[in-house]
Amino acid sequence: MTESRNSEDRPVRCSCVKDGFAALPPELRPRLQKKSSLRKVTCPGCGLVYSTNRSIDLCMECEKKGVQIHYQR
Repeated sequence: MTESRNSEDRPVRCSCVKDGFAALPPELRPRLQKKSSLRKVTCPGCGLVYSTNRSIDLCMECEKKGVQIHYQR
């Protein structure tokens, strides 16, 4: 025996719950923080999936071995 819930049974939520900083001007609102400067890449030399902040996608092992990657244009 289940009872159906009407919208009248639930408490009314305040609109400030959605955005607590809505009343502030944009320059005073807190800025979103970037989670990390790391990006997830796959090494084109060996297929290793890893996180890096370097501009090159080669993993450290392939770079040590001298693997060359030629990108097609």
